[in-house]
Amino acid sequence: MERISGGAIVPEPCRGGVAALGNFDGFHLGHQAVVARALSLARQRGVPALVVSFDPHPARLFRPDLPPFALTGVAQRADLLAAFGIDATVMIPFDTALAALTAEEFVTNWLVRRLGVCGVVTGGDFTFGKDRSGDAAALATLGQHHGFTAEVVAPVCDAGGIISSSRIRTALREADPQAAAALLTRPFTIRGVVEHGAKLGRTLGFPTANLRLGDYQRPAYGVYAVMVRLPGGKRVAGVANLGIRPMIEPPVELLETWLMDWQGDLYGKVIEVELVAYLRPELKLDGLEALKTQIATDAAAARAVLARVPPAAHGSQG
Repeated sequence: MERISGGAIVPEPCRGGVAALGNFDGFHLGHQAVVARALSLARQRGVPALVVSFDPHPARLFRPDLPPFALTGVAQRADLLAAFGIDATVMIPFDTALAALTAEEFVTNWLVRRLGVCGVVTGGDFTFGKDRSGDAAALATLGQHHGFTAEVVAPVCDAGGIISSSRIRTALREADPQAAAALLTRPFTIRGVVEHGAKLGRTLGFPTANLRLGDYQRPAYGVYAVMVRLPGGKRVAGVANLGIRPMIEPPVELLETWLMDWQGDLYGKVIEVELVAYLRPELKLDGLEALKTQIATDAAAARAVLARVPPAAHGSQG
């Protein structure tokens, strides 16, 4: 799959396609319906299937004070789209210059000149152009003028209502990773580079792989049963503490994962940690022996939970 970013010229083989247009953070069931329609149209027409999105998320420009809210990183999302069958992703740099374009200027500059699209597919709530002046109806009108089709895919719903990124974020904040996974079609997964920590786990006999949370949505702090994807693709069971580590000064927010049946050096390497089940909140225990006992208890609970989860339900981030 071609990955085009930073305003780079779109290669000729990627022009003339059908584009799914939107943010697609999380690539949940609703997003998948939009992208699936674009993919289907592209295959019918014999043209490239594209996903056109924005980096950073527009909310970061308009509300820079927002706390972290990402459900996937850009590269992580691209991997998911590649596995879905998309031919190319185009990440449009979202800056003040782009935000100042009128709806028609955005269509002319990006969809027509740069991409030469023959079709566009969006969700019903998609807006574009200065002050969000363009909507699905405006896109259809502009498409007629510029020679491309524009379709809207209806929201995907379940018993809880419309499936959305905001529902997933709420589930994560409320310590319900299973509910989030049902909407995502895979566990919420944090990808990052393993860094050195305080080495406390190692002294207790439970060495951990430590990740910063970066731009990811913060799930409820606490201990989770997890699956870890290692470099090369191998997946192993683990137990993780996500939070500020109340027994260590100064508090530092980390995702600390003990890989229960694996040993090796992961420092500086990229891993993915899938949050499968929430076990308990963070605790400030009475000393290191109490902590060591609690980690062993948590590990046993994680093993029991993961043993009940079918391997296919653990999911994959590509």
